[in-house]
Amino acid sequence: MERPRLVLASANPDKVAEMELLLKGVAEVLPRPPDLPDVVEDGDTLEANARLKAVAVCSATGLAAIADDTGLFVDALGGHPGVRSARFAGEDADYADNLAKLMADLDGVVPAKRTARFRTVALVRYPDGRELVATGTVEGRIAETPSGERGFGYDPVFIPVEGDGATFAEMGDDKHSYSHRGRALRALVSMLDSPPVPDAG
Repeated sequence: MERPRLVLASANPDKVAEMELLLKGVAEVLPRPPDLPDVVEDGDTLEANARLKAVAVCSATGLAAIADDTGLFVDALGGHPGVRSARFAGEDADYADNLAKLMADLDGVVPAKRTARFRTVALVRYPDGRELVATGTVEGRIAETPSGERGFGYDPVFIPVEGDGATFAEMGDDKHSYSHRGRALRALVSMLDSPPVPDAG
């Protein structure tokens, strides 16, 4: 059976690398057009932001596009940073800025109260307006100090409950077996042989 062709909608090279790894052998993955402007992610939900990116790339290329959006939801912070995880410390924030703000906001919070979850929404948009949507979630907690050199974003402080106490940044590629993005993309892949649902938006 011919593999589906999907254009990656993400402009984040770290996300692209993970998605290429997770989709290897399942789909023919095409790069995002380099001249395509950044998409303003101003949606109120992860799904809305994933859709904004996928629609933009699908419209620009005329091909099916795949996008995802991920949020870190920390219970002690009322669910923040959530949908604004990539911009937690400001619109121009980088990984270090966001991580520093998270750790500052959790200063003094005891380990038992540092529960959190990563959630990813992965979405494929087709040129005819139909789409597939899948979600992946992993429960965990926020470490008191960053640890590990792998991964990106909040990986140095996220300890999944299903692991052995290591942060995502200490695991390397084996984190994908139960990571939020791994779960979302595996669920999405299982739907690729099914008819896409009409766009409700």
